[in-house]
Amino acid sequence: MAENLKKPLDSYRKAIYSGTFDPITNGHMDIIRRAANIFDEVIIAVAKSERKGPMFSHERRVEFAKAATKNMETVKVIGFDTLLVDLATELEIHTIIRGLRAVSDFEYELQMGYANSSINKKLETLYLMPTLENAFVSSTIVREIIRFDGKFCHLVPDEVLKCM
Repeated sequence: MAENLKKPLDSYRKAIYSGTFDPITNGHMDIIRRAANIFDEVIIAVAKSERKGPMFSHERRVEFAKAATKNMETVKVIGFDTLLVDLATELEIHTIIRGLRAVSDFEYELQMGYANSSINKKLETLYLMPTLENAFVSSTIVREIIRFDGKFCHLVPDEVLKCM
């Protein structure tokens, strides 16, 4: 019976978790850790997203994500400036990870999931919820606190603070 539970080599599973990560937060890290427990490899794809007017440059955001995940062997960080669907197809990834903090996230994420699926039918979107302590943490909140010189060190990974 245990023989049936062994994982064949061709079942290697990768997932992609994308965002602007401006900056990467403890909430993001919560989702990354959860995804890393489910998948063999998790690609953190940092979107350039110039139209959003990020606080930190694309290079810095990639640097922050790499620093925050440096001790996670199965997590890799890349930057990208394409449709996520195209990147997933190029990397032969069939699962997109998305984080849901509150009901307000759900409608947007559901629309994006359907849009991605309409472009590539092989794509599945897996929604993960952060722990309660990270449910309120967002990059938007962190940026606002930074703008007003507030205390934000408890909201981002220590490795990111060192990079800042």
